[in-house]
Amino acid sequence: MPEVIFPLDSSKKFEDQEKVGHNRYHPEIPPVATVKQGVSVRIDCREWFDGAIVNDDSAEDILNAPLLTVHKLSGPFAIEGAQPGDLLVVDILDVGPIPQEDSGPLAGQGWGYTGIFAKSNGGGFLTEQFPDAYKAIWDFTGQKATSRHVPNVSFNGIIHPGLMGTAPSAELLAKWNKREGDLIATDPDRVPPLALPPEPQSALLGGVPESDFDRVAGEAARTAPPRENGGNQDIKNLTKGTRVFYPVFVDGANFSLGDLHFSQGDGEITFCGAIEMGGFIDLRFEVIKGGMDTYGVSENAIFMPGTVDPQFSEWLAFSGTSVTLDGKQHYLDSHLSYQRACLHAIDYLTKFGYSPEQAYLLLGAAPIEGRLSGVVDIPNSCSTVYLPTSIFDFDVRPSASGPFQIDPGIGAPKASAG
Repeated sequence: MPEVIFPLDSSKKFEDQEKVGHNRYHPEIPPVATVKQGVSVRIDCREWFDGAIVNDDSAEDILNAPLLTVHKLSGPFAIEGAQPGDLLVVDILDVGPIPQEDSGPLAGQGWGYTGIFAKSNGGGFLTEQFPDAYKAIWDFTGQKATSRHVPNVSFNGIIHPGLMGTAPSAELLAKWNKREGDLIATDPDRVPPLALPPEPQSALLGGVPESDFDRVAGEAARTAPPRENGGNQDIKNLTKGTRVFYPVFVDGANFSLGDLHFSQGDGEITFCGAIEMGGFIDLRFEVIKGGMDTYGVSENAIFMPGTVDPQFSEWLAFSGTSVTLDGKQHYLDSHLSYQRACLHAIDYLTKFGYSPEQAYLLLGAAPIEGRLSGVVDIPNSCSTVYLPTSIFDFDVRPSASGPFQIDPGIGAPKASAG
């Protein structure tokens, strides 16, 4: 087994560990360890809420999820020899739930969760149609996930980190804060908000000295969105065997990661749409000197996906166009067309006995594929969502005999208020 350079004790909170990570981005957060190039290392990761979401049949914890505390990231790690302008090469050698802990109170100990967040607390891709908080618990058996809250389905997980990235420079951080602040100013009272400004409350800044803490906390960027450094990209294909190339903005790169997922559909459409869990990840790092200029990779990550995804031979695909539910035409709006495709899939699954919320949770957690199928035919963008048919234990295809009726079981728990 590779050397564990960031261990986590499941009996302790994230802040009480031997090494303390962070939940904001700032160039002055010091590295917790330095890693040599070419050496394999293991990093433990806590799920993004550090145990606030529990394995029960209630969604009150989703309703009251402490969004100011996320993401709980392991790191940062300085990579020996990395300098601004380089490309950091990250190989994912292995990734999985918490090893040898197949039961317990923490997500990753044999189970994980998917949540529909309340519109008043984060929202989601379809928050106008699903404004209330719901939850689904998924149990792990090897690589397979099943749920008492979404019955009659099972699928192999595509285990991956939702968030990996390098630290921003001071200049890049200022750019983030300026452009996101300008966006917020266009509609400052919007619910959910247009963006998340720096928030000192609940900031976790690793080894930042006490004398600098308040200043850094007031400047540090939230980890919710993907940005030039990678960050919270939520790409389900960053799994075992993946190689990622990240721009380097500070000495050492100061790489950090977290937000592990047992499985996820393209888009993580419920916001907490993956099957969230804690676990481990084995990595190896290399550096391409001057790689940002050499390859023109200055404000994005590029990657070679792994090859361990489950293989499906049959899909049922749903299309959507850039027309709102009330019939308003939008011009080539691919975000809207993917929303409509997902809503069509949800409507279809309700014909088999699922509630709309069960169907929505399923699309967030199962390995669906989202595609931009047409982006040139004015005025309608066409997006599609591909649903693998083999994840169901009944025939989900249309037929002359009509849809099979499942027993929806106890259903997806709903919070008492939103």
